Amino acid sequence: MANVSYVRKTMLPEKAPPVTSSGVLGWIRENLFSTPLNVILTLLSAGFAFYVLASILPWIFQSSWTAGSLGECREVIKATYGPDAHGACWAVIRERYLQLIFGFYPAELYWRPILAFVLALVALAPVLFSGLPRQMMRFSAVAPFLVPWLLWGGTFWVPLMVIAGIAVGVIAYNLLSRTVGSLAGIIAAGVLPVLWWIFVTSPLASGLQSIIPLGIEAIPSRSFGGFLLSITIGLVAITASLPIGIVLALGRQSDLLIVKTLCVGFIEFIRGVPLITLLFVASVLLNYFLPPGTDFDIIVRVMIMVTLFASAYMAEVVRGGLAALPSGQYEAADALGLDYWKSQRLIIMPQALKISIPGIVSTFISVFKDTTLVSIIGLLDPLGLSKAIRADVNWNGIVWELYGFIAFVFFIFCFSMSRYSMYLERKLQTGHR
Repeated sequence: MANVSYVRKTMLPEKAPPVTSSGVLGWIRENLFSTPLNVILTLLSAGFAFYVLASILPWIFQSSWTAGSLGECREVIKATYGPDAHGACWAVIRERYLQLIFGFYPAELYWRPILAFVLALVALAPVLFSGLPRQMMRFSAVAPFLVPWLLWGGTFWVPLMVIAGIAVGVIAYNLLSRTVGSLAGIIAAGVLPVLWWIFVTSPLASGLQSIIPLGIEAIPSRSFGGFLLSITIGLVAITASLPIGIVLALGRQSDLLIVKTLCVGFIEFIRGVPLITLLFVASVLLNYFLPPGTDFDIIVRVMIMVTLFASAYMAEVVRGGLAALPSGQYEAADALGLDYWKSQRLIIMPQALKISIPGIVSTFISVFKDTTLVSIIGLLDPLGLSKAIRADVNWNGIVWELYGFIAFVFFIFCFSMSRYSMYLERKLQTGHR
């Protein structure tokens, strides 16, 4: 009797999966037509999408780009696409796009805001992406003083005096923390630079400018507008609110009664007041609390208020990340013999910020969109400029084209921030699914 082997000696070649279960068809079958209910919902959604696109796309593409007024636009559209055609008048964007971007900034000086924002992106690059040379961080430390000087101009001694104020705070912290205590050093490091900037910076910079003239043409704040204004306010608020929010979150969890009370009071007060109220305070009331004759720029006041507003919300986001950490992380830091600041810098805060990435980016996006509220206090952001454009007799009555362009630009910025947050979450993902 012959022996029969039931053990396979050779492997069968792999076969491709069925077409209906892989690729695009597989995804469609699994996600859109997996059940009768999904089939019905898919068909209804497709019908609604077709109805919306059939109404919007002709309006977008049956348009005019070369007209000089709204009436001329409508005549060109009817002459080109038929007497019953209705289309967008994108000619207003072609004619006013520079104004929507730069506001009333002098045209011959457009290179300054362009260079300023290029430098800002270069300064942010080593912070956002770890693969770049770390030597670029030195420029990142200088850019916050160089970029405002390029935008507003004036004497170069002002940013140097601002840097000197920070140096005064650092020196005061080092001296007082060694002799009196860390709390006194922290308070001095926060108060002395502010006093320096308010009372010393302007007269000292003016005196040095009279001795050694060094500067470029000054641009008044009333010339700022459009996306230049929104991006400037948003960029300052976003970059400054995160470190301030971290400090507030740590202060809220502090065992020092004074520090905790101040942080809790600040956070709860700011979060309990609408942003528009703070903007009115910045626009109208803040000058009453300053010394007579102090010229406090309106845009700087708005940036301070928006930054404080974002910082309060950022503090709660970071506090949520700190609360989500298991107690074992704090115990591990103590077991390693690390002091408070080293444990926060090396163990606690990196993990808390990783957990808080979605909330942090959501706050950033919200702050950037909230910059449109400055139009209520008379600053001509893109929405404020759209009203001024529509007041022109040539463009009186045009609405959707301007709002659509503004919404599209805001979408690009907000979508980019959202994509970056997802990239950062994937990069920092260390757990297992």
